[in-house]
Amino acid sequence: MDLGLKGKRVLVTGGSKGIGRACAEVLAAEGCEVAIASRNPPTSGPFRAKAIDLARHGAAEELAAWTGGLDILVNNAGAIPGGDLLKVDEATWRRAWDLKVFGYINLTRQVYASMKAAGGGAIVNIIGSAGEKMNAAYIAGSTGNAGLMAFTRALGGASHADGVRVVGINPGPVATDRLVSLYRQMAATQLGDAGRFEELFKGMSFGRPAKPEEIAWMAAFLASERSSYTSGCIVTIDGGLANR
Repeated sequence: MDLGLKGKRVLVTGGSKGIGRACAEVLAAEGCEVAIASRNPPTSGPFRAKAIDLARHGAAEELAAWTGGLDILVNNAGAIPGGDLLKVDEATWRRAWDLKVFGYINLTRQVYASMKAAGGGAIVNIIGSAGEKMNAAYIAGSTGNAGLMAFTRALGGASHADGVRVVGINPGPVATDRLVSLYRQMAATQLGDAGRFEELFKGMSFGRPAKPEEIAWMAAFLASERSSYTSGCIVTIDGGLANR
């Protein structure tokens, strides 16, 4: 299926690895002009790249000015640490939210204004299934993701008036370097051999985590005109985990 994305100007945050990198690669394969932003972007490669910390005050304005007008924004930067209420202190909580929660909100504010002026665009927020399947052991992440879900629905429910669509994706477990590293540690502890980490995937849906490109394919579809009547909604890609 031709998604009709050729020539679209795209920014992917957190685009140097994992889901963000997969989104950048899939969108580039569809013919988009892709820029990526990351704290540590690759020094070479097919994408225009900018090193930036989106938790920093003023970073959203700086990044929006660097990219210029955009047709598509994929918000993906940020990873909120685990821990329960008593383990995650205020400084850690605020630092994590400054990047993922306020990072998404602040950059969306900047990009949305230019999309509104141009008469159209699409914003895809990569959020996380912990926002709908609450976990007290990941309380900062569950609360932050739930907030971003509400943000996506609230903005996307009204953005049609400006010709802009705002949607979200809630990935479940995805085979990123971060997840593999975590499962290698678990395998070393539980099985005595880090190399046996894939054995711990057996309890997941289909016996495996999602591939990053499985999230990226959905992001590309939602950002395209093939999904032109979609706004203010969240697509969950977790193999059915949220319904267990």
